[in-house]
Amino acid sequence: MAATEPIRDKKALSRLAGYWLNKDNFRNYTLIVLGVCTMLRPCDLLSLTWSDVYDFERGVFRSHVALTEKKTGKQKVIALNSQAKEALGLFFPHRRGVFIFFGKLGSDKAISRTQAWRIVRAAAGETGETGRVALYSLRKTAGYHAYKSGVSPVLLMTVFNHSSFEVTKRYLGVTQDELDSVYLSAALF
Repeated sequence: MAATEPIRDKKALSRLAGYWLNKDNFRNYTLIVLGVCTMLRPCDLLSLTWSDVYDFERGVFRSHVALTEKKTGKQKVIALNSQAKEALGLFFPHRRGVFIFFGKLGSDKAISRTQAWRIVRAAAGETGETGRVALYSLRKTAGYHAYKSGVSPVLLMTVFNHSSFEVTKRYLGVTQDELDSVYLSAALF
């Protein structure tokens, strides 16, 4: 199985999310937006509940999500940016049950990783995204663009819980981008 890649073109990312928004499928749109904005692993993203992101007593979206990562067991606090809150706000009136990314009607379970993968792949196929785009691409995309915009590699290592920057660079596909730039600039004539 080939490794997934980040979506390097921001317009392509916008088309990917917009595909579901144009179909009034707010759950799938929110999946893509939160996948990018929170940089969570798929297992953690899919397990988010409405009470994780919404304070029902005060009637407002939370500024941060606090969770324990399933893979590492580490506590993580993630700020919800305005784009994440906007997507959640669009979807909030259509919520069903406890999980944000609910499964079948009448079910109290979240969608499976396979179903989430299908959602991302369907949008990628329909929008002409030809790279190896899948569910993990959402997490990688945010990190890739953060790195390219100058975010400290140490911060990205912390966000992803990687042991070294070399691991993070491979994860984000930065190493291949750097190699490509060498080849593309090697014109002698």
